[in-house]
Amino acid sequence: MNRLARESSPYLLLHAENPVDWFPWGDEAFEKARAEDKPIFLSVGYSTCYWCHVMERESFSDAEIARQLNQHFVSIKLDREERPDLDEIYMTATQLLTQQGGWPNSLFLDHDAKPFFAGTYFPPDDRHGRPGFPRILQAIREAWALRRAELTEQAEALYEAIRAQSAADQSGASAPDAAAASEAQAQLARRFDPAHGGFGRAPKFPSPSNLFLLHDRAAADPAAREMLVVSLDRMARGGLQDQLGGGFHRYSVDAQWLVPHFEKMLYDNAALARLYAEAASLDAGAGFDRVARATLDFVLAELTGDHGGFLSALDAETDGDEGAYYVWTREQLDATLDAVSRSLLGRVYGFDGPPNFEHGRYVLHLPLPLAEQAKALDLDVALLLSRMEPGRRALLDQRRKRKRPLTDDKVLCDWNGLTIGALAVAFRLLGERRYLDAAVRSARFVMASLRDPASGVLRHAWRAGQSKLDALLDDYAFLIDGLIELHDATGDAEWLRSAGRLQDEQDRRLWDEAAGGYFNAGEDARLLVRSKAAHDGAVASANGVAALNLLALYARTGEARHRDRAVALLRAFARSVREYPLGHVTLTRAAARLAAEPVRPRPLTPAAPPAAAPVPAAGAARAADEAAQAVTVRGRLDRTAPGAWKPFTLELAIREGFHLNANPPLLRFMTPTEVRSAENAVRELRYPKLDRYEGRVMIEGEVETREDRPAVVSLSYQACDEDRCLLPQSREVVLE
Repeated sequence: MNRLARESSPYLLLHAENPVDWFPWGDEAFEKARAEDKPIFLSVGYSTCYWCHVMERESFSDAEIARQLNQHFVSIKLDREERPDLDEIYMTATQLLTQQGGWPNSLFLDHDAKPFFAGTYFPPDDRHGRPGFPRILQAIREAWALRRAELTEQAEALYEAIRAQSAADQSGASAPDAAAASEAQAQLARRFDPAHGGFGRAPKFPSPSNLFLLHDRAAADPAAREMLVVSLDRMARGGLQDQLGGGFHRYSVDAQWLVPHFEKMLYDNAALARLYAEAASLDAGAGFDRVARATLDFVLAELTGDHGGFLSALDAETDGDEGAYYVWTREQLDATLDAVSRSLLGRVYGFDGPPNFEHGRYVLHLPLPLAEQAKALDLDVALLLSRMEPGRRALLDQRRKRKRPLTDDKVLCDWNGLTIGALAVAFRLLGERRYLDAAVRSARFVMASLRDPASGVLRHAWRAGQSKLDALLDDYAFLIDGLIELHDATGDAEWLRSAGRLQDEQDRRLWDEAAGGYFNAGEDARLLVRSKAAHDGAVASANGVAALNLLALYARTGEARHRDRAVALLRAFARSVREYPLGHVTLTRAAARLAAEPVRPRPLTPAAPPAAAPVPAAGAARAADEAAQAVTVRGRLDRTAPGAWKPFTLELAIREGFHLNANPPLLRFMTPTEVRSAENAVRELRYPKLDRYEGRVMIEGEVETREDRPAVVSLSYQACDEDRCLLPQSREVVLE
C-alpha cells in the first residue's frame, strides 16, 4: 500500500496498491522533489476513465516501471474531479504542448509545479509508432540530468503561455445583446445533423448547453425547435440512453448515437433529465417526459447515497471489458426471454437483425419511435409499453445478476447542485413528489456537510464524512441555481435566502475586482494561475450560469446589485462572446435574458424576512378570494378509455380583464399555470401554445385512475390584470 490508501477519492484509492510510490497533490510531494532534486511526474485522471484504467493496469502495476518512477521521479496522482482547478490548468498545458488533450493526462513538472513535457496515454512499450512509457521516462531522466537549462526554459515558456491565455482581455465596452444568441444558433445550424440530430460528426456528445440555448428559443423559432426535438428524439432512441435501466451514457462513438462510451456521469444525467422535462411540452407525442422520468429514476436508484447526496458516476467497464454490463449476445437474449417477448422486444430494441457491437453483441436501442412501433402493431403507446414490460423486466433482472461496474461514490457540490435543480424542475413540470423529496434531502445534506467546520465556507467534495477543498465557481453556480429552482418549486423563501447568502459568499471569494467576472477558484499558492473560464464544456460555463443566477435573483428579489453584477460579468467576457458565441452559449443565453427581462421586475419573494407589517388576515382572505374567483375550472375524464391511464381535460374559464401565465411562462421567473398530481399521478400533459392564457383554454393529459376513489388533480396558477398579479393559487380538481 502507498500513501493513496489514506485518501478518500475512489480514483486515488484504485491506485493505492500500485508499486508506484504515489503522493497526493500537496506540499509533501514538492518538498521531497526539491530535497532530492527529482522531476515530478503528475498523472491526472478520474474513476470512470477507460484509458486511465488501462494505464494503471499496464504501467502503474508493472514492477519495473514502478522502480524507474520511484528511483528517479516523485509521482503525484490527481483526481481531476476533486481538483478541477488544477485539471484545467494542466490540461491547458498539455493542449498547448501537443495540440490535443485527454485523460489520463501525463505531465512532467519542475519544483515550482511548472510543466515542461506532457502527453496523455502512454503504452507500456513502443507500439503503433508511439514511444512506450519506459522510453519516455528514460528520456526525461536524461534531459533532467544533462539538459536542465533547456527544460527550465521550456517550463518558463509554457508557463508564460498559460498565464497569457488566462490573462487575455475578454472584455468589451458593453454587455453582449440578444444577437449573440442568434449567431450561436446560426453556427449550430451549420453543424446540425438533420438525419441523426446533434452537431458535427462522430464522436457525438450530448452537449446540453447547446440544447438549452435551442430550448430558450424553441417557442418562437421553428428552426430552433426542429433542431432540439430531432436531437432529443435521436439521443433518447439510441444506445446513448440505457433502454432498460434508464440514464444516459457519456457520449456516442458513432454519428447515430448507437454505440456509447458506457460510463454514466451524474452531471450528464442531471442536465439531460432537466432538458427533457422542460422540452416535454414542445412535442407531446415524443415521450420526452418518459425519458426525463427514466433518467431521474436511474439517478435515485443507482446514484443516491444513504446520506441523501448524489454519487458521481458509474464506470464504463467490468473487469476491463467496456460495456460488458449493458450489452447482450444472441444466446443471452434467447435464454432470458420467452418467445413472445423475444419477438416483440427484438423488433422494438433492434436485436432482430445482426449484432451492432463488437464480439457479436447487441446494444439495445429504438430503431423507430415508440409511437411508430405502436401504430404498426395497431396499439397505443401505453399498451405497447405494458406489453413490453414483462420482457424488459426479465432482461433487467438478468442484468442485475452480472458484476456491476464500479461506482465513484464521492459527493461533488456542483454536480449535486445540477441534480437538485433537475429534480425540482421535474417536480414542477411532471408532478412527481418523489423528485422534490430527493432534491430537498440532497440540498439539506450539501448545505450541512459540505462546509468548512472552521470558516463555514462551502466545500467542493465530500466522501466518508470528510469534506475537501473550498468551493470553486462551479460549486456556487450550480448549487445556487438548484436552490433557486427549489424555491420556485416549493414557494419556500428559505431556499431563496440560502441562494442569496451563497451568492454573497461567491462574490466575496471569487469576483475579479480589477477586470470583472469570476475566477474559477480562490487564492492558492500552488495554482500557477487564477483562471476565469467562460466557455462551455461537458457542463455549462460556470460564469454563464452565474450570470443567469444573478438575473434570477434580481427577478425574484428586485435587488439591483444582482443585475448590476450580471451586466459587469457579461461585459467582462463580451469580446469572447461576440467573437465566438458558439463557444460561450450559456453566456449568450444570459445576454438574451438580460435583454428580454424588465429592468425593475416586481419582487416575487423577499430575499430576507420582510420588515413591513404583514397583511391583515381579513385583507389576505379577500385577496385569496379574488384570486380564486378569477378562474373557474371544470375537469372531465374519459372513462371509456381502456386501462388505468385515462385521458382528461381541464377547461379553464378566465374572468374578463384577467390572464394567466402560460406554461412555459413568457419569462422564467413568472409563476406558470400547471397541473400536478394530487390523489392521482398525471402524465402526457399538453398546454396551449400561447404567450398567456385568456378567456377559455383547455389543458389535456392522462391520469392514473383507481376504482375505489375519484380522480383528483392539482391545478396551480397566478391570475394577473394589466396592473397587478394576484396571489398564486393551488386547487384540487375532481375529474367528472
